[in-house]
Amino acid sequence: MLSTVLAALLIPLLNFFGNKEFGDRTSYKVSPRLRFDLRHEHAASSAGHVVFSDVRRPIDGHGFVGSTYELGTRYVSSFRPPSFDEFTEARMRSIRHAQSTDLPWSSDEILGPDVDSRETLLELAKMTNNAYITPNDTAWYKLSAEWPHHYPFGWEPDADGFRGHVFATPDNSTIVLSIKGTSASIFGGGGPTAKKDKFNDNLLFSCCCARIDWTWTTVCGCYRGGWKCDQDCLESALIEESLFYPIGTNLYNNLTYMYPTSNIWIIGHSLGGALASLLGITFGVPAVAFESPGDRLAAKRLHLPSPVCYFFITFVVLAERTPQPSTHHVTHVYHTADPIAMGTCNGLLSSCALAGYAMETKCHLGKSIVYDTVSNLSWSVDIRTHGIINVIENVLSKPWLPCEEAGREVPVPQQELDCVECYSWEFGDFPAR
Repeated sequence: MLSTVLAALLIPLLNFFGNKEFGDRTSYKVSPRLRFDLRHEHAASSAGHVVFSDVRRPIDGHGFVGSTYELGTRYVSSFRPPSFDEFTEARMRSIRHAQSTDLPWSSDEILGPDVDSRETLLELAKMTNNAYITPNDTAWYKLSAEWPHHYPFGWEPDADGFRGHVFATPDNSTIVLSIKGTSASIFGGGGPTAKKDKFNDNLLFSCCCARIDWTWTTVCGCYRGGWKCDQDCLESALIEESLFYPIGTNLYNNLTYMYPTSNIWIIGHSLGGALASLLGITFGVPAVAFESPGDRLAAKRLHLPSPVCYFFITFVVLAERTPQPSTHHVTHVYHTADPIAMGTCNGLLSSCALAGYAMETKCHLGKSIVYDTVSNLSWSVDIRTHGIINVIENVLSKPWLPCEEAGREVPVPQQELDCVECYSWEFGDFPAR
């Protein structure tokens, strides 16, 4: 009799907390709106050095730099490592000795972008587009008055890789780091960064060193014949300094030196979105990625430590707390007609393979906001829909009817719990012959 009474009392309560992190109190705070300006441009040179340059405002108060961005916010739960050095030490211990480290993660509620707001996602998408270009380019999107300051990075003549822009609120309380994605003609871009972009894409998002068939030149020497790939070799290849991930951590650390008390968000499109997600997990800061390829496998191969949170699982009488990696401060936004984000741009005759890209991963970290453009807009799956301008103009710039009917602005963010990728491959200890 007592168990029946307890069940009647507990089940409604547990259902209420069913999808919330333990101790989550974020819904009880009032979230402000923020205004941002473009402050700096950033980039990594061919030697791997991160360089910043300030963006000067026009004397007459007019022009591209005067455009601003306004974003809605919300409080999110975040878990941060005690320090970057301890995080790196734990990562190296996992790589070299296959030993895990119980880091003392700090839990905090921080101000992040309101990803349930279409207007906020639209402004962030415009920021990610602007990471590809300079402010005087006609393709530069003007932003609302909430983002008055910005500066570029990575636009020096010898820079051939990591680049983008940094946006800041007038009081420097919040900084947005926008990272450029892949520049290649197949994705609607090109330019001096294309070669290094392709290397990073093929190393991060292929199953085994971009091995498609015997005609391909792999980006690392870990393929062992058939469908076998040496796991240790693969993980070692991802530690190379030429990879964008260590450049990104260096950039983030430089930003925290420049803005030691600021709240930092990281955003990006495609390759830039995946890097934003990986950096968001590394430093425990909000990240929003647009049309990113699957990044979960890259995070695993990079041995990125992740805190464990507890979520309620409700049963008839009792509740248990089951540990799950806490990556809910990372949000992916993509649509179903994009074969890169959906993980279907693979195979010998795919458009990605024909251009020399092995985009084989599909599982995303954090939560994903997925627009079903195939069913609702009758779009065909096409690599040309991957571009961020297409997302801005044709997905986010107008209300999404299925969401309006459900009383929402954007699709519900959800975890990709049952996602499987690279299932044909066997990964293990396969020494080179």
